Amino acid sequence: MLKPEILDPQGQAVLSALPRLGVSGIVGVRQGKRFELELADGVEPDGAVLARVEHLAATLLANPVIEDYEVRVERTADSGAR
Repeated sequence: MLKPEILDPQGQAVLSALPRLGVSGIVGVRQGKRFELELADGVEPDGAVLARVEHLAATLLANPVIEDYEVRVERTADSGAR
């Protein structure tokens, strides 16, 4: 996600379109992006794997100058880690 102090023109465009779509009660929209990484069979998200993913997020997937990011592990319905 863009840091709060960074202007978000896409979020503003969505916010301005909401009344035309009959949606009310929303006072702010921030647009962002999300990456999902699926681990290979047999790979568990231990400290080393999470450290590599954190490095990947900081150096390739996000621009830490203007974006905040979060790394988290979620289990999928088929019990695989994502």
